[in-house]
Amino acid sequence: MTTKEVADRLVSLCREGKYEEAYNELYAENCISQEMPGMPNALAEGKEQIIKDFHQWQNNIQEMHGGEVGDPMVAGNHFAIPMSYDITFKEGGRQAMEEICMYQVQNGQITKASYHYEVPEMG
Repeated sequence: MTTKEVADRLVSLCREGKYEEAYNELYAENCISQEMPGMPNALAEGKEQIIKDFHQWQNNIQEMHGGEVGDPMVAGNHFAIPMSYDITFKEGGRQAMEEICMYQVQNGQITKASYHYEVPEMG
């Protein structure tokens, strides 16, 4: 897949709430994922760890109130997607956040993901 095809497929799956399917289908086995410094699981190495961290995040959600996945912007083998969420966490309460998700693609798979947002006040 081209970078644009990967980006479009990721957006489609995320809009349907199929995040784990996106990881399994689009991420390379040796992918790395970076959250903002100071956040739990700030660096995950390998698809297995990324999925494990996703499950941990997902299990901390009490209620999902809404969110949006924007259209991708592609440049070479990179793309960025704006995303927003309004979530009540079991620990941390309700939080609305916006982020820019940046991805690197090689050989038709995501090899690096990084997430850029204001770090919320926890608790």
